[in-house]
Amino acid sequence: MSELVPAGREDAYQDPTFVGRGFRWPMTVDHTGAIQLTDGAADIDRSMRIILMTAPGERVMRPEFGCRIWDLLFEPVTPTLLGLIIQAVDQAMAQWEPRVEVTEVDAEPDPDDNSLVQIVITYVVKTTNDRRNLVYPFYVIPHEPD
Repeated sequence: MSELVPAGREDAYQDPTFVGRGFRWPMTVDHTGAIQLTDGAADIDRSMRIILMTAPGERVMRPEFGCRIWDLLFEPVTPTLLGLIIQAVDQAMAQWEPRVEVTEVDAEPDPDDNSLVQIVITYVVKTTNDRRNLVYPFYVIPHEPD
């Protein structure tokens, strides 16, 4: 890994508390009028949610950014759809969130709402070895019975 670390930044990559810092989303200002930032686990959580909320092609300067679950919006909730959701989320996290190692992705249909799929992502923060999970509600357009 040392060949990937920029010169003079070895200390940051060896510090187990270093996981980054980013803009709070949605963007807000703090009490001083500056743009509010997040750091630590909250920054990773927000970054993962932004990846899940973004469909590829939405960002003009980075059209491949995002998660392909939005291609599945109009599909009926079946075991095949759940597998495709798991695959899309796993690929998006592997590509766009290098600070975590995803250990499991599960997609569970809600028993009370046929348009809701709960996406459960279990992951480990690489620098701190902190095991965490994220639950993301994904709504599909329900099909009308024939």
